[in-house]
Amino acid sequence: MKVLPFQIPKQKDDALIFQEDLVFSFYDKLHQHEEIQICFIKKGTGTLIVGDTINDFKENDALIIGSNVPHVFRSDSKIDEKSHMITLFFTKDSFGNDFFNLKELNIFNDFFTQAKHGFRTTSNHKKIKKQFLKLKNSSKLDRFIILLKLIKHISKSNFESLSSFIYEKKYTAIEGKRMRDVFEYTMKNYTKGITLDDISEVAALTKNAFCKYFKKRTNKSYFRFLNELKIEHSCKLISSKTDLTLAEIAFKSGFKNISNFNRQFKVVKNMSPSNYRKLKE
Repeated sequence: MKVLPFQIPKQKDDALIFQEDLVFSFYDKLHQHEEIQICFIKKGTGTLIVGDTINDFKENDALIIGSNVPHVFRSDSKIDEKSHMITLFFTKDSFGNDFFNLKELNIFNDFFTQAKHGFRTTSNHKKIKKQFLKLKNSSKLDRFIILLKLIKHISKSNFESLSSFIYEKKYTAIEGKRMRDVFEYTMKNYTKGITLDDISEVAALTKNAFCKYFKKRTNKSYFRFLNELKIEHSCKLISSKTDLTLAEIAFKSGFKNISNFNRQFKVVKNMSPSNYRKLKE
């Protein structure tokens, strides 16, 4: 099975795919698929990369990822605790080319526009959760009705975008493998220190070619992306109310010195690590 592009397993005539994941780790390879993904995190926390942007995911999140948007779910490592996600997959044409163009469904237009960059709902949590929890024991017809209700609730919700930039072209299989390898290596080793030589070798490109390649597809430099990943990790450590000092958190997040940690934290979060810690107390 190719990771990029990724094929959602489905029966031949299924227009709407229901999927329930109860696993120690969600599918953590960079991938994209034709289907729009609407998912609910019933249990679990972790890192979510969508397009060019590093986010987190947590319990009770409702997340929408558009067609062919590259993304990665990486669960936090909790050996004795499974993550639980409920998902619906569909395309805008799943129910006929003109179904979502019906005048009665014009209220869904914003949903499809926002999905292009991925987004997370920030209101209407109870209504959205209620519909997701009905899916498992529902018939195919009822799941279709629930989908429309979900889109309606989501369309009326406040939201935050999950990405600011999406590479418009579909990845070829070769490109997909290269980007998958880069993301996988980065997410496994970002706290250990990664050099340009290291990551260029993973991508099988010269250093100069790799920098151009990554920037074109994410709209940011590789080391900007790497620092954002480190800072998100440090934020999780700070938010966990750990007794670690900021210097210890910096080291555990892959920074070699506290001054660089402070500088990069301000670039990414627009505040110092100490102010962020006060905010989370």
